[in-house]
This record gives sequence, structure tokens and C-alpha cells, in this order.
Amino acid sequence: MEGGSPHADGGGAPQHVAIIMDGNGRWAARRGLPRVAGHRAGAEAVRKVLRAAVKNGVQVLTLYAFSSENWRRPEEEVSDLKGLLGFYLERELDELAREGVRLELIGDPTPFGEGLVKRLKSAVERTAANDRLTLVVALNYGSRAEIAGAARRLAQAASAGELDPAMIDESDLAKELHTAQWPELDLLIRTSGEKRLSNFLLWQAAYAELVFVDTLWPDFDEAGFEAALGEFAARQRRFGGR
Repeated sequence: MEGGSPHADGGGAPQHVAIIMDGNGRWAARRGLPRVAGHRAGAEAVRKVLRAAVKNGVQVLTLYAFSSENWRRPEEEVSDLKGLLGFYLERELDELAREGVRLELIGDPTPFGEGLVKRLKSAVERTAANDRLTLVVALNYGSRAEIAGAARRLAQAASAGELDPAMIDESDLAKELHTAQWPELDLLIRTSGEKRLSNFLLWQAAYAELVFVDTLWPDFDEAGFEAALGEFAARQRRFGGR
């Protein structure tokens, strides 16, 4: 991938951290609140973790905000999630700009509607010059679809005579992924006690360190993030070589 190769051997801070933000619904249910209350609390957790990522020198933070499978949820909940995303953009954009955070998107946000897509693109453009941290938000994202799309583009290039099919290797496919411009994924965190990837960054996670925590996402904070970084630093990364 263009962002580099595996770089850490333990003991250092990760360049690229991804988080599956799980547990909003259970957090709300335990309090007798509607699910949207959990999503709102989860948005507050994003703010805390973003601050911790900046503080600890993380270069890229990728958040699984809305999967391609989330459309199966009740229409009311999907509508609430879209509204919350718009609200978050309005409220947090100035702070992102002040903190030097660049916003990027992966996935296909077009089903969210023209109005929200326009605001998302505007936010990406407004923060484009920032270089302290890149915040990548995965919206309507699915890793299998991403990999299939990458393979399709390579097949089209080969069919057009632009590529020798026999010469296609892993690096060629990696360059076609949504994340090609950023460093390799070092650490993937999932909250809420679930231990699966849920179709998130499947290719990118091949040699990432995985940390699963029991904390529900709205309760995940700076201390929880730094504890995950500490676990990463304590591990010996071998990349299959020894």
C-alpha cells in the first residue's frame, strides 16, 4: 500500500488505528432508553477518542460508523443515525478544523441522500489542508464489496491490455482499496465484548493487532483508548516471519 509497510515491532505507538464502535444499543437498553440515545452517547465517545488519538500521535483513525449491512435495521433507527451524523458534522466541524484533523470518507455515502452527501463533501474539503490526524469515517462500507470492487478494476485493466494478469500481485490489489493512501493498519479495536470483524477492513487487518474490550462504546473513553495502545505496545509483532 502507498502509505507504507508494516513498521512496528512492538513498543511503539501505532500509526493507523481502526475501531468498530459497538454497543450503543445495549448501552441504551440497559438504561431503559431508546436506541438513538445510545447513538448520541456514542457520538460523545467519538469526541473523547479523537482527542486521545491526537494526544498519542496516531496518524490515522478509522471509525466504522455505518456498515452496508446497517440498512437492515429499522427505518426509524436508520433515519436517527443519518440525522445524528448531520448534527455531529454541524457541531464538531469547527473543532476538527481547530485541532488540525482532516476528515476523509470510505464506502459509498450516496444512499444517505444528496443533502447529507453535500455536507460531507464540504466537510472533507474544509479540512483537506489539516495534517495533525486523519479521521477516516466508514459510511455504507463493506469490506467484501471493497475487495470485489478492487478485483473488478484490476480485471477491467487486464481486459483492456493495461495489465498482465499473470503479474498481478497483492500490492496491485492493495492499491485499489479505499485505504491505499494511508499507512498499513496497525491496531483494530472492537468494543462491547464481541469478537468478530463484521466485514470491516478484512484485507487491511491481515497483520493488524486485534484488541477486543468489554466496554460498550458510549463508555469507551481516553483511558480505554490508551489502555488499548498500551496492549499494542506490549505485543511482539512478527508478521508471520518468525
